[in-house]
Amino acid sequence: MLALLASGSSRSSSNNKLAESENATQNSNMSWGTELWDQNENLAIHTNRGIDALDKYANFLRDRVAIETEYAGKLRRLVKNYQPKKKEEEDNEFTSMQAFRNLLKEVGDLAGQREVVSESLQMQIIAGVTLLSKTLREERKKCLSDGANLQQNLTTQLSSLDRAKRNYEKAYRDSEKAVDSYKRADMDLNLSRAEVERYKNVMTSKIQQSDDAKNEYANQLQKTNNLQQQHFNMLLPAVLNRLQELDEKRTRGFREFIVGAADVESSVAPIIARCMEGIVKAGESINEKEDTFKVIERYQSGFTPPRDIPFEDLSKCDPDSVQDSHYSNSTSNSLTIRGTMSASKLKKRVGIFGIFGSNKNSLTADGQKEDFSDLPPNQRRKKLQAKIAELQHKIAQETNARDGLMKMKIVYEANSSLGNPMTVEGQLNESEHKLEKLKVDLKKYQGFLEKASQVPVATSSPQANRNQLQNGHRTSRHSNGSADDHHDDGDDQPDDAGSLSRSDSEDNVAQIQNGHNNNNNGSASPESGLGTSHTSLPGSGQGSANENAIGDDTYYEREVETLNPLGTCKALYPFEASSEGSIPMNEGEELQVIEIDQGDGWTRVRRANNTNGWDEGFVPTSYIECTLYA
Repeated sequence: MLALLASGSSRSSSNNKLAESENATQNSNMSWGTELWDQNENLAIHTNRGIDALDKYANFLRDRVAIETEYAGKLRRLVKNYQPKKKEEEDNEFTSMQAFRNLLKEVGDLAGQREVVSESLQMQIIAGVTLLSKTLREERKKCLSDGANLQQNLTTQLSSLDRAKRNYEKAYRDSEKAVDSYKRADMDLNLSRAEVERYKNVMTSKIQQSDDAKNEYANQLQKTNNLQQQHFNMLLPAVLNRLQELDEKRTRGFREFIVGAADVESSVAPIIARCMEGIVKAGESINEKEDTFKVIERYQSGFTPPRDIPFEDLSKCDPDSVQDSHYSNSTSNSLTIRGTMSASKLKKRVGIFGIFGSNKNSLTADGQKEDFSDLPPNQRRKKLQAKIAELQHKIAQETNARDGLMKMKIVYEANSSLGNPMTVEGQLNESEHKLEKLKVDLKKYQGFLEKASQVPVATSSPQANRNQLQNGHRTSRHSNGSADDHHDDGDDQPDDAGSLSRSDSEDNVAQIQNGHNNNNNGSASPESGLGTSHTSLPGSGQGSANENAIGDDTYYEREVETLNPLGTCKALYPFEASSEGSIPMNEGEELQVIEIDQGDGWTRVRRANNTNGWDEGFVPTSYIECTLYA
C-alpha cells in the first residue's frame, strides 16, 4: 500500500513537472506579434505604463538616497555634538565614559555605511534606471512610429482597393445600361441604322471601360491582399515583437535593479553588524567597580577622620580659654582642604593671599602650584609621580635625539662630503641644554615627591591635628586681638589650625596664620575667596599681628602699602557688614577702590578712619558706583 502511494505521488510530481515545462515551452513560443496582432493601441498603452513604473522606481530611489544622506548627516552631527569637551577629558578614564566614546565612534561608522549605501544607490542603481528608462522610451517611440507607418501603408492600399472597386461597380452598371439601350434600339424599327450603330458603339465603349475597371480592381485587390498578408504576418508582428522585447527588457531591468539595491544594502550589513557588536562590546566593557575605584583614586585625600573632641571643664580653665575654645571650634569647621569640593573657592582672591607671604611656587597653567602643594597628600603624590614619569619620557626622547646627532656628527667628521659637522654642533648644544634642564626639573620634582612622602600630616586631617593641639596646649587671646600660643610646659609650639595641611612651600603662610587672629565664622566668606578670612589686615583695626609671629612685621606692612588705590567709589545704598572681611558703609559715602570685583560680586575698598587709620574690607559691587583711574 505504501509503495503504491509512493509510486502514485512520484508519478503526480513528475506529471506536474512535465506540465510546468510544457507551459513554459508554450509561453516561450507565444509572442505579441501572433497573439496580439490586433491590440496595437493597448500594447502602446501598456509599454508606456511600464516605463512610467520604472521612472517611479527611480524617483523612489532618489527619495531614499536623500533620506539616507540626511540620516547619515544627522548621525555625524549627533556624534559631533556629543563628543567629549576638552574640560571633560579628565573623566575619560572612567569605563562608562570610554564606552560612550566608543559608542560615538561606532555610530560614526554607521553613518559612514549609510553614506556608502546612498552613494552606491546613486551611482549604480539610479544611474542605471535613468539610462534604461531613456533608452526604452526612445525604442518605444521608434517602434510605434514604424507601426504607424505600416498601418498607414495598409490603410492607403485599402483606400486604393475601395476606390478601384467603386470604379469597377460604376463601369459595370454603365456597361449594363449601355447593353440594354443597344438592345432596345436594335428592336425599335423606327430608329435608323445610324442611330442603332451609335448605340452599339456606346455599348462597346462601356463594356471596354467595365473590363478595364474590373482588371484594375482585380489588380488592386491582389496588391491589397499581398500587402495585408505581409503586414499581419511579417511587418506588424516584427514591430510588436520589438515592443515585447522592450517590455521584457524593462521588466528584467526592474528585477536586476531591485536585486542590486538589496545587494548594496547587504554589502554593508556585515560592517553594520560589526558596529553593533562594537556597541555591545562597549556596553559590556563598563565596570562599575572599576569606576568606583577610580573615583576613590582621584579624590582620596589621604587624611583620616578627625578624632573625638575632648571635653573641656570650664571650671578648671581661665576665662580666656573659653573664648579661645570657641574660636578653635569655629576655625575647625570653617577650614577646607584644597582638592576637595571647595577648591574652586580657594583659587579666588589669590592676590589677597599673596599679601600675607611670598609665593615660593609658581602656578601651572591650570592654576595649581608647581609642587602641587595645594593638593591633598595622595593627590599631590600622584601628580608628582605623573610629572616625574612625563619628565623621564622626555629625557629618554631627548637622549635618543642627542645620540642621533652625535652619530651624525661622527659620520660628517669621517666623511665631509656628506655634510658639515658644524651644522650639527648648534643642534647638539641646544639638545644638551634641553637635556640638562629636563634633568634639573626631574631632580626638583623627585625632591618634591620625597618631601611629600615624608609629610606626616597625610595620616590625619587638619581638624584632627587641631583637636590634638587643643589637647596639648592652650591659646590665650588678648584684648587687642593678637594671639600667643603657649604650651602646657611653657614652650612655644606652632598652631596648625590655619595651615590647611599645606607643604613647606607655604610655611610662611602657616606661621602668619598661627600669629594672627583670623576670626573665622564657620564658613569661607565670599569676599575672601579662601578657606580662611583675611580681615585681620595689618592696621585694619580688626586684629593686629603678633610681633613675634614671624619676626618681621614691617615686611607685611610694606606689602599692604603697595596696594595703591585703583579708583574711587560711592555707596548707593547703606550696607551693614554681617560677614567676615566686609566693612559697613553709609549711603553716599566715598571710598577708595583697592581691588576690583573678581567675579564673586565683592569689591575691596578702603576708607580713612580717624580712630584706627585706614579701614579696608569688602562691600557688595552692586551697592557702589565705581570710577576707576585712567
